[in-house]
Amino acid sequence: MTKTTPEQNKALVLKAFDTLFNKRDYEAAAGFWSDEYVQHSAHIEPGREGLFDLIRSSPDNLRYEHQLIVAEGDHVIVHGRFTGTGRPVAWIAADVVRIEYGRLAEHWDVLQDEATEPESKSGRPMFGERFPA
Repeated sequence: MTKTTPEQNKALVLKAFDTLFNKRDYEAAAGFWSDEYVQHSAHIEPGREGLFDLIRSSPDNLRYEHQLIVAEGDHVIVHGRFTGTGRPVAWIAADVVRIEYGRLAEHWDVLQDEATEPESKSGRPMFGERFPA
């Protein structure tokens, strides 16, 4: 088995997310996600096709942006924002991905509606330096 570095794994996850969520290039995205992909999210049907079908059914203006990414061994955690989901507010996500053989093999997530400034008890935005408009 070829070992990848945490830096290589972070780059792989960011490229995979951009390819699927922002570019919607399903053919290219299939090269990033394992055929045996395991999905732990309560919002997504099993396997790679469950994820791809969710994105296919999402609004055309769906966008993903990341703010922070960390990796240790074969696991990567990305703090990001999904906008244009068709929901009233953006989703802030912590996505955990396990890499195997250079592909995304397993996924968990934690999702939360993005708070506005009046909703934020801390007075700080959940993503970036400013609250959403």
